[in-house]
Amino acid sequence: MHAPTLLASSLLSNARLPHAFSTRQGGHSAGIFASLNFGNPSELQPPDRDTPATIAANLSKVLDALGVPGREVVQVHQVHGSHVHVVRPGQNAHGQETTRADAIVTDDATRVIAVRIADCTPVLLASADGRVVGAVHAGWRGVVAGIAMRAIDAMEQLGAARQGIIAAIGPCISVNHFEIGPEVIAQFRQAFGHATPHVREGDGGKGYADMQGALAEQLAAAGVGQIDTLARCTVAEPEAFFSHRRDKGLTGRMIGIIGPRG
Repeated sequence: MHAPTLLASSLLSNARLPHAFSTRQGGHSAGIFASLNFGNPSELQPPDRDTPATIAANLSKVLDALGVPGREVVQVHQVHGSHVHVVRPGQNAHGQETTRADAIVTDDATRVIAVRIADCTPVLLASADGRVVGAVHAGWRGVVAGIAMRAIDAMEQLGAARQGIIAAIGPCISVNHFEIGPEVIAQFRQAFGHATPHVREGDGGKGYADMQGALAEQLAAAGVGQIDTLARCTVAEPEAFFSHRRDKGLTGRMIGIIGPRG
């Protein structure tokens, strides 16, 4: 079995942080999930889903590749909202149920945090000293709700110096493929101003949204001085990425994953 194909940020790599944006290559899954899959579409019935054991094996491969085998992987039930889940050393990752959130922040070097992606934008964050990290799942609702900025706030509360935080924006649906309707255009303009460059005009009142550009603007406004953008499109590269829009919902999930420096 091949090693997983993972994408890295030069900023986070230079800071010696275990992290990756996964592709769909180099895992154990089969069929529509081939092969490095980390989640299931809600539309599928249990018999048609990728198994928890297979997903766990894929996660294990990634942890091995990142040099952090055995670390606990913390994930959340993603809901396209603006809640940030904070995970502290010596505390359970969750209460009695999996937490509903779209960002995770931790200063626990025995853990890694991960968000699942299939067109939405993953953002990985780290303090300058590598002690505090964050992982953000940003769909368009999360972008206009300021989920990335909320994650920065949570990191600051754990002692991260805001001006020293570094960020990596991972592959997602690109502006050329992300057609949006008038109601979403209105929300983007409310969040970024009427003349925002992150919305391109289309036909029939529709338009196209630049998720990576919008997030970069928000991160810079929040005080992040170093931002790395991996400008690849999940829709346009079917051999490399799962895509909810391209595959009409029946597809797997990549992850954005990061842990504090050990």
